Amino acid sequence: MAEIKTKQTNADVLEFINTIADTEQKRKDSYELVKIMQDFTGFEPKMWGPSIIGFGSFHYKSDRSRQEGDWPLVGFSPRKAAISLYVYSGIPEHAYLLENLGKYKLGKACIYIKKLSDINQDELKNLMKETILFLKTKYEKH
Repeated sequence: MAEIKTKQTNADVLEFINTIADTEQKRKDSYELVKIMQDFTGFEPKMWGPSIIGFGSFHYKSDRSRQEGDWPLVGFSPRKAAISLYVYSGIPEHAYLLENLGKYKLGKACIYIKKLSDINQDELKNLMKETILFLKTKYEKH
């Protein structure tokens, strides 16, 4: 079985943002997302793989394969085309959380935004809260 490539590293988060964010707006939004996610979760930002900034972590085991590993509870990546937000469980019961989020595109595993001002930050916090609760409920050992 292939090993998971995206693991927590010791790379510097701010250095990554300064290197990768190709516009002043993306840099500013990235700093603000670090602050929002750190304040909300209480976790320090950590690099996961070469391009994801994550907060907290959980250990998962796939329902469909033998794959398992660690992944951030929430996170984001300031990619060239858009900022990828890893804050959504993707389960149908959580679809209502997207109704008042604002302007975004939904990917398979993330939410894409052009800039932070396109979304409602209170709704972003609701998404994070429900996703963290879902992940902890599903993956914590009882």
